[in-house]
Amino acid sequence: MFKVKEKIIDLGDGRTITLETGRMARQANGSVLLKMGKTMLLATVVSAQEAKEDTDFMPLSVEYKEKYASSGRFPGGFLKRESRSSDYEILISRLVDRALRPLFPADFHAETFVTISLMSADMDIIPDALAGLAASAALAVSDIPFNGPMSEVRVARINKKFIVNPTATQLKEADIDLMVGATYDNILMVEGEMKEVSEEEMLQALKIAHDAIKLHCKAQMELAQELGTTVKRVYCHEENDEVLRKKVWDETYTKCYEAAKSSTADKHKRINTFEAIISEFLGKYTQENPVNETLVKKYYHDVLKEASRRLVLDDNIRLDGRKPEEIRQIVCEIDPLPATHGSALFTRGETQSLTTVTLGTKLDQKIIDDVLNKGTEKFTLHYNFPPFATGEAKASRGISRREIGHGNLAHRALKNMMPSDDENPYAIRIVSDILESNGSSSMATVCAGTLALMDAGIKLRKPVSGIAMGLITDKETKKYAILSDILGDEDHLGDMDFKVTGTRDGITATQMDIKVEGLSFEILSKALHQAKAGRLHILDIMSQTIAEPRPELKPHAPRIEMLTIPKELIGALIGPGGKVIQEIQRVTGATIIVEEVDGHGDVNIFGQNAEVITAALDWVKKIVTVPEIGQVYRGKVKTIVQFGAFVEILPNKDGLVHISEIEWRKIDKVEDVLKVGQEIEVKIIDIDPKTGKIKLSRKELLPRPPRQEPEKRNPEENQNK
Repeated sequence: MFKVKEKIIDLGDGRTITLETGRMARQANGSVLLKMGKTMLLATVVSAQEAKEDTDFMPLSVEYKEKYASSGRFPGGFLKRESRSSDYEILISRLVDRALRPLFPADFHAETFVTISLMSADMDIIPDALAGLAASAALAVSDIPFNGPMSEVRVARINKKFIVNPTATQLKEADIDLMVGATYDNILMVEGEMKEVSEEEMLQALKIAHDAIKLHCKAQMELAQELGTTVKRVYCHEENDEVLRKKVWDETYTKCYEAAKSSTADKHKRINTFEAIISEFLGKYTQENPVNETLVKKYYHDVLKEASRRLVLDDNIRLDGRKPEEIRQIVCEIDPLPATHGSALFTRGETQSLTTVTLGTKLDQKIIDDVLNKGTEKFTLHYNFPPFATGEAKASRGISRREIGHGNLAHRALKNMMPSDDENPYAIRIVSDILESNGSSSMATVCAGTLALMDAGIKLRKPVSGIAMGLITDKETKKYAILSDILGDEDHLGDMDFKVTGTRDGITATQMDIKVEGLSFEILSKALHQAKAGRLHILDIMSQTIAEPRPELKPHAPRIEMLTIPKELIGALIGPGGKVIQEIQRVTGATIIVEEVDGHGDVNIFGQNAEVITAALDWVKKIVTVPEIGQVYRGKVKTIVQFGAFVEILPNKDGLVHISEIEWRKIDKVEDVLKVGQEIEVKIIDIDPKTGKIKLSRKELLPRPPRQEPEKRNPEENQNK
């Protein structure tokens, strides 16, 4: 019934990857089951036979989904079923999409859907590095036009040794974590985080990743050859008019080039100038003498792209008048929002991020409940990109994949520079609202995030900045230009978008998308070193505004006090049914979190001001204090008995003041000196080691009366007696 075909990839270290087709999802245009250990990914691809009318782009959709059953778990929530994609699934979908998209033919416009499902999960095998290989293999065994194959791998450096596709356990110790997507010949996509590594170390990781990817690509080529799927379907998705194309070029190129050469830094003025050229061309045509306006605009886009690129390559001038390595004007502000815990406004040219920092407790930490990852995250970063940032007249409808991706990049850039848990008790949330955008808003988020953290008084290890690099190349002449701090148009018209973040001492995160074949490591190396110069330039400007974190939190920022208590006192602090801790929180207004960690109790006390913290801390200390002989307390008389009084010296801790320890003089009745509810000072004079009973004394804190001398009698009186 099944015509199953397998291809085994020997990774050379005892591990293998198996690509299987012909047994599952046979009605898809292409399907592959990838197996590595107990992990299995099913990748399917389906493409429409015809493109929709007026479609002039590649309508590709990539969905990565994880099944909870793959790891023997139930989904959370009331429905107990998989629902919307998690951030993690969206990020993996983006990784695969970015590597696949440039490999489809430029004139192929049929709707294409790639679905990758995690069906079985080995908890120590990370599936994200296998998703790209599975998707490409499904395309390789299909009839869909595709200029692949490609694959993706993760390369990590652990104890100075590079490992390809490390286990989840190994990855925890890595100082380089890089995802790389590539064909046999060219790198397509890079994304990852690092702990302040050099440009040379990053290039070394890229080379190791590419060598591993070549092995994956070769296996896919062999599989397609054996199945006879190297011949793809015939399609025709574009209508062209070569006469019209030539006319558009002839009549607009020179005007476009001159307009580009004399354009300003104002994006909207520049757009209006270019639109006036094409409007003038279209104005020559009437209803009686019509022209295909869609084709004209398509050809004009090519004219604008070529004119902008030639301007850089031939005249060393960019669209906004800058030189290739020049960075736009930067303005940094801190504390623009005085009611927040920390804030900053970072403006670079026409890109602007307004970023806030909010401090919270452990209760505010992000809860992670993915298929393979459970736990909490202390530091979160969210990125918002409203339509008004680019002058668009439309409503915001939820969070886009792009926003999740850009926020993740900024998060990776800053996370390894955050203070340790011992130095920082707070949950921290950064929110970047992009108010203007003309290129590299994610890098503006990194810079604004650094400034806002320092404004909040968070002890950031080192400031971090980020810069987006671009590239313009000419295949025929081999000329190229590397652009620092690219505009949105330069991202769209160029051959590379390479974002690099870091401190003065090394790279912390990177994201790269390459749109041109044959990009050499020499060019990548030059781009990285030019990015370093730009990164340091931006850090210099940022340091003029704030050079190091504020020494203290702002007065209105919440405070956290931490203390450690013996394990056996956790119950006393919480009380029966939480009665004690709830009363402390109700009376003082503080939030108290108690956790058992490594055989002791960790107590976090969170309050909106110092008064709240002090009141709650004093109360807690009284409960968890271990009484010692010789200590003095101010206690309250709780009970009076015939032989003394019981005095509460700490919450739920009392001791006996024997009647003989109340005063130095002899007392007939306890009630003659003490009353129930009376506050008195007492001293611990003994603690029974077996029962823990506490003996108290009041009289030892009172002045001792002078000892009376016995009366001296006359000797004569003694004789008479």
